[in-house]
Amino acid sequence: MVLPNLFRSSDENTRTSWGYSFQWTEDHLTPEKMEPMKYTYDRLGDECLKRLNEISPPPQKALPRTNERLAQKDVGGMEKPKRDLYVLLRDNADKDGKLAALWNQVNTTPGWVDWDQIERGQDVFYRYGIPALNALGFQSLLGGMGVGRIVETLARTGGFSAKIARRRMFETTQFVFQVTMSLKDIQPGGDGFASAIRVRLLHAAVRERILKLAEARPEYYRVEKLGIPVNDLDCIGTIASFSTLPIWLSLPRQGIFLRDQEVVDYIAFWRLIAYYLGMPAEPFETPQKARAALESILLYEIKPTKMSRILASNIITSLENTPPAWGSRGFLEAITRWLNGKELSDQLGIGNSGYYYYGLVIGYCAVVSLWSYFNRAFPFFDRRHIARTRRSFWKIILDEKIGLGKEAKFDFKYMPSYDLTTETGAKAERTRSTMGIELLGYLGLAGAMAVTAAMGIVGYATYLMRHGR
Repeated sequence: MVLPNLFRSSDENTRTSWGYSFQWTEDHLTPEKMEPMKYTYDRLGDECLKRLNEISPPPQKALPRTNERLAQKDVGGMEKPKRDLYVLLRDNADKDGKLAALWNQVNTTPGWVDWDQIERGQDVFYRYGIPALNALGFQSLLGGMGVGRIVETLARTGGFSAKIARRRMFETTQFVFQVTMSLKDIQPGGDGFASAIRVRLLHAAVRERILKLAEARPEYYRVEKLGIPVNDLDCIGTIASFSTLPIWLSLPRQGIFLRDQEVVDYIAFWRLIAYYLGMPAEPFETPQKARAALESILLYEIKPTKMSRILASNIITSLENTPPAWGSRGFLEAITRWLNGKELSDQLGIGNSGYYYYGLVIGYCAVVSLWSYFNRAFPFFDRRHIARTRRSFWKIILDEKIGLGKEAKFDFKYMPSYDLTTETGAKAERTRSTMGIELLGYLGLAGAMAVTAAMGIVGYATYLMRHGR
């Protein structure tokens, strides 16, 4: 739900898109500036992927497109180690010019990087823990299905069917956890650094596969209409959805407003991730430019399609009554509509849950915002909260029963093919074993009722005292 700003004035520079209003500036991107970005991409990454495929040919077939964790086996029945493109790149960088160029690029720290600032930016994510995670899931990823061009690429991988969308989202979440885990993890040689390079090469693999299929069958994927798969504009939009979108939309809609220094630090952190991923990092040079890039994409690129509705529905279905949130479909739909607004949610086919679930969302927002402000106000509690949230999130994502079970290596599991598409999954028949995230909604409502009752009692007592009764 997007609440109107009664104090906002409009002029000739005011733009409104999907319930969000902003002022157009010279930093914003016009369609003429964005159009060429649909056809530019990480060429160095593509060239290096070809070299790595020559050094270690990929498996003839993709891994199974289910959530079963099966491994390839050799002739003797022994489990084969999976191909790790990051390790291949690292171990062969001194044997090939292109590989050396990529390896030297990502291991050369840009002059604009301030490692203390990067570490502060990492802390921002965990300071706001649960609301930041919900921002990622229900607006950055689910709301991001409104970008019809990107959806066409995702649908061709089959990775967002109702059966495996949850695992796909967990893999993305693991990536965010890895790059924010510690400063050492995001510096060259760290686990987060390695994951960023793996994702970069995964993008190259997706691009190569789809373009190869489109070359033989142009109707499979029309490059002239959709652009190169995983192009520069798509990547800018993805980083913006992980950085600027939470800052100016997702968290404020949950009652949380970041301090100016937090904004600067968080944008700087994601600028470094953009650099590692081989995409233009210039749109994230300053918070102002980053916000302008996001708003430009909201204005010109959010165009939901029929496939957008399918993937959005599959995400809700895959998360319904599952750990760790244990959210009912009604609550998941309500928080999705709260974060993305009525207009976009309607276009994505998100169900309207009714006032009961909206009440729970309001209660949830009250609890998480008050908890966030309390911890932020006291450095001692802030440090403990950040450390505890880091440990808890990582434990959950790797849990055998409710998480991935083991670290994803971002290999090419979901391989596009001519006969592969994504269809709407059947609604889940699951029962909850706990109230989960909805408990926060009840606590918030109970707290609001208690405060209201207390204020009423105090007011009535004051009235009696003043009137001598």
